[in-house]
Amino acid sequence: MTRKIFAKLILAVLCVLLVALVAVDFLASAVAERSYVDALRRELFEKGRMLAGIPPDSLQRDFPVFAKAAGVRLTWIGPDGRVVADSENDPQRMENHRNRPELAAAFAGREGWSKRLSPTMGVMFLYAAVPVPSGALRLAVPLSTVSRQVNAIRRQMLASTAIAFLPSILIAALFARSVSRRLAGIIDHARKLAQGDFKARLAPDGNDELGLLTERLNETSRKLQVMFEELEREHAELEKLERIRKDFVINVSHELRTPLASIQGYTETLLDGAIHDAEHNLRFLRIIRQNAERLRRLTEDLLTLSRIELNRRAFKFDRYEVNSLLRENIELMQPIADRNGVQLQCEPAPEGTEAYCDSEAVQQILMNLVDNALKYTPAGGSVTLTARQASPDRVLIQVRDTGVGIPQEDLPRLFERFYRVDKARSRELGGTGLGLAIVKHLVRSQGGEVHVESVLNAGSTFSFTLPAADAAQDRGREFQTELTV
Repeated sequence: MTRKIFAKLILAVLCVLLVALVAVDFLASAVAERSYVDALRRELFEKGRMLAGIPPDSLQRDFPVFAKAAGVRLTWIGPDGRVVADSENDPQRMENHRNRPELAAAFAGREGWSKRLSPTMGVMFLYAAVPVPSGALRLAVPLSTVSRQVNAIRRQMLASTAIAFLPSILIAALFARSVSRRLAGIIDHARKLAQGDFKARLAPDGNDELGLLTERLNETSRKLQVMFEELEREHAELEKLERIRKDFVINVSHELRTPLASIQGYTETLLDGAIHDAEHNLRFLRIIRQNAERLRRLTEDLLTLSRIELNRRAFKFDRYEVNSLLRENIELMQPIADRNGVQLQCEPAPEGTEAYCDSEAVQQILMNLVDNALKYTPAGGSVTLTARQASPDRVLIQVRDTGVGIPQEDLPRLFERFYRVDKARSRELGGTGLGLAIVKHLVRSQGGEVHVESVLNAGSTFSFTLPAADAAQDRGREFQTELTV
């Protein structure tokens, strides 16, 4: 184990040194090449300025002589870009040079230069052009000379750097040996922990990072036994939650399957030709729309319930007059009550009764409870909202109806998700099976409790409590923090 770690550490150090060597080589070569090119460019400009001072007749007569004396390839280009003379090629066979970047600068009265492959020579050249009265003079030298000089410097630098790295390798080997020994001990200790030997301990080993790691591993060993026992308890709880999750997935799948199957079936019927059947096509479309609306309500309720359960719904708690909350809900639900032929009435709390709550959440609670009451109350019946001070720190709000009632055996499960007393009628009335689950979670988020009482064929009463404003206002933000899902 120790030898393997030692070998890996040494290999890592060698890789780092190799990368450093390559980086030094690359950067030094680039700097050396740039320095040589800059010096050569300045030299070419100086020679170009000297040649530009020679009279044109003398320059043209002894053109090859001047090029050889300057040690460059010399080209004379007229103002129109045509080559007048060249020291190494026939000017008549050379293309127009007006668009060359170094010559464009020279024609504009400036000194210009560029570095590129010569199309006539097939070699990389450094070009420098200077303006003259009769056009421009261009001097060019191959860059192979620069490459040879740079390569010589690279060889010297690489050799020097490699020699300088030898002491570093020796120091790294000593360090790697020490670290590998300590790491091997830590790995062996980790293996014992993995096998369940929580009594294993490492000897104290300094105050550096590995020493701190040794100390932390010893602390981990002491805590693992306690954590293991806790995990066993949590495992049992997770199994319970998993059963709940599976039931939830099954219920959601079932709730989605029915409207989706209906939508698919009627859509296929319409596509198969029923769309032209004036007697049935509108009825089919209405059924499709009803099922789509049911899917929308189910999705909205699922999202609402999820946000509440994950504690992602932001509540805005404040003092609200209870009677104002009841009147607001009655105004919203009155059209539905009138359409169903049900009387919607209110028995207000004493004036000045206030609750400390989120008004939007309370309205959603009341809407779900009143909507359920109106659905299951026959025409001619009544739904009554009442409120009173149940205790110094609690306000009680009730929704009482004269509907069909709920069997006693169904009351304990009434606030479960997707639980329905009469599944067929609930779906017929458009229920999603999530309304009362949302009510339960919203009430608990307000710091209250929800309860139901019912007598079959005599009606039901849903009650929930809210914190009284007088009891909660002194606790302020501390009280709000305690309200959990």
